[in-house]
Amino acid sequence: MQTLLSFVGFTAFVAFYSWYKLRKDPLSSRDGYFLGGRSLTGIVIAGSMLLTNISTEHLIGLNGSSYKNGFIIIAWEVTSALALIVAALYFIPTYLKMGLTTIPQYLEARFDSTTRTLVAFFLMISFVVTLLPIVLFTGAINLESIFNVSEVLNVTQTEGLWITVVAIGLIGSCYAIFGGLKAVAYSDTINGIGLFLGGLLVPILALWDIGNGNVLTGLSKVYENSPEKFNVIGAPDSVLPFSALFTGLVINQLYFWGMNQTIVQRALGAKNLVEAQKGLLYTGALKIFVPVIIVLPGVIGFYYFGDSLYENQDMIYPELIKKVLPLSLVGFFAAVVMGAVLSTFNSVLNSAATIFSVGIYKRLIDKDASDRKLVRAGKISSSILAIVAIMAAPLVAGAPEGLYQLLQQLNGIFFIPIASIMIAGLFIPRISAAGAKTALFVGLAFYIATTFIFPIDIHFVHIWGIEFVLNIIVMFIVSRFYPNTERFEPADFGGLELKQWKYAKPFSAILTIIIIGIYIWLGQ
Repeated sequence: MQTLLSFVGFTAFVAFYSWYKLRKDPLSSRDGYFLGGRSLTGIVIAGSMLLTNISTEHLIGLNGSSYKNGFIIIAWEVTSALALIVAALYFIPTYLKMGLTTIPQYLEARFDSTTRTLVAFFLMISFVVTLLPIVLFTGAINLESIFNVSEVLNVTQTEGLWITVVAIGLIGSCYAIFGGLKAVAYSDTINGIGLFLGGLLVPILALWDIGNGNVLTGLSKVYENSPEKFNVIGAPDSVLPFSALFTGLVINQLYFWGMNQTIVQRALGAKNLVEAQKGLLYTGALKIFVPVIIVLPGVIGFYYFGDSLYENQDMIYPELIKKVLPLSLVGFFAAVVMGAVLSTFNSVLNSAATIFSVGIYKRLIDKDASDRKLVRAGKISSSILAIVAIMAAPLVAGAPEGLYQLLQQLNGIFFIPIASIMIAGLFIPRISAAGAKTALFVGLAFYIATTFIFPIDIHFVHIWGIEFVLNIIVMFIVSRFYPNTERFEPADFGGLELKQWKYAKPFSAILTIIIIGIYIWLGQ
């Protein structure tokens, strides 16, 4: 009963807070619904970006991976800060100057309308076949484990997972469909605070228990039990080789934090450039500390359970929660987990609605659509995507290298081709629309062939790097025969103050030094 009460209490508080903050906001306009009225501050942006990124695919997936592989997988997190620096200093000023609502809008201005439409369709597909099902399923695993849904309802575990997936999907859809971006951002901020507090409690209480009342002693015992798991330098045949940091991983991170609609949409809703840069760089600082929540518990789990869960690594985090948290806090943490799931789920739905309404409906179906019609189209598309994602969620069970690794492999299908043409568009003026469109399909075909149809014995992150280079070469070759006839200059829509944050570069330098220090300190 304590567990259920604390769960319901925190979940209800987040819902009430979001409603209270939005009760007077106009949500029928395009900017009001899709961009929060372009009024978001740095702290709200950072909180929303972080929780949009960190969901149960991290809590479950990365802790499961660290349980099995150790600290080498922190590269997914700490290198994010470097990408956020690039996004804050180089990408977001261009986006805000142009007054973008979606990233595909940039592609139309830089290349042509067909490129924009293709990328919009790619993104919609990637949302529904990769991210949304995995987020729902990992959330269901955690909540089923905490509340024993299958036992309470007297059904099989598979049926319990299905029921939990549907419940999460329906609740998350309500936030995104009826509240728009601002509802998502405000709920994310509160859930983000809960995630950090609840997430920190898990390793702290575990280390307190292991160290008999002394957290540092507990950490020392965990280290002595398996010092090799604290090494951040991945071997060439490991789940994430160190060399991957300098090939495909850097491209993936630049895409995710600087070009991914779901993430960047928060910064696009900033009240000015200063707040957007603060939001991105604050997120970078938080990402450096995130491994304490989504990597360290997995290694602690190895101390407690040994290799007994190696065949089912995605259960390590739920088992650790049940072992170390008192009943009164289990419900609160379940609510935090629920918030993390809802955050990513409703954020992706909101981004999908934005891309569909502005990039597809407005351009291909009803060119004269009013803001009210666009908002309605967004709500309908969100509903359809939510239903498809709920139905697809159980299909991702049983990933051999864990759910987080599966998510990254699937993301590569669309992320790297889109990143290639975005980077080329931003930094290589001679690349033409024909080159960009050709590279999209060449990259897509190359990755699917080498990863899923005729798999080659190269780590998939290295394949990302090879694919990126291939795409750039293709773009240069095609652009030679079909050249770019006009030099692109981003237009200024004049709606925001574009003065840079005066501490942006010093803050960026400090983040970079800290990241290098982490690899020097934990490299073995």
